[in-house]
Amino acid sequence: MRRKKTAQPAALTDRTSLRVRFSEVDSMQIVWHGEYVRYFEDGREAFGRRYGLDYMSIYREGFMVPIVDLACQFKQPLSFGEEAIVETRYIACDAAKIQFEYTIYRASDQRIVATGSTTQVFLNATKELELVNPPFYQNWKKRWNIL
Repeated sequence: MRRKKTAQPAALTDRTSLRVRFSEVDSMQIVWHGEYVRYFEDGREAFGRRYGLDYMSIYREGFMVPIVDLACQFKQPLSFGEEAIVETRYIACDAAKIQFEYTIYRASDQRIVATGSTTQVFLNATKELELVNPPFYQNWKKRWNIL
C-alpha cells in the first residue's frame, strides 16, 4: 500500500553573490577557511532582508539569536577575485530555533565549493533562553506558510 505524500511548504531560499577580496585569502592564495563562516553570515543577512527576518527586526522584538551550532564542509577552493554565490535555505522545525543550510557555488562553473549549516536560538532581553517560539516568530512562520 502506498503512502500519501503530504504537501510540504515550499522551502524559503535566497541566493546572493560576493567577490573574494584579497584580505580573505591565505598564504596558499585560497580563501582562508574562517571566511566561509562570514559568507554564511552574508547569506543569512540577505535572506533576512528578503524575507523580513533580519537581525534588527528580531532585536526590535526584544530578542537576540546567537549561533549555537555551526558546521562547514569544504569541497573546492575559492581564490582572490572569484565570484561566489551563497544559497541560504531556511529549515523549518517546531522547536524555538532558526536553522539554515548553505551551499556556496563558484559562479564561473557552478561547482559547489562549500556546504554548511547553522542553528540559532532565541534569547530574551535579559539573555535568557526562550523555550517556545516568540509570538513574532510564530507570526513570521504563518506569513510564509511554514507549519
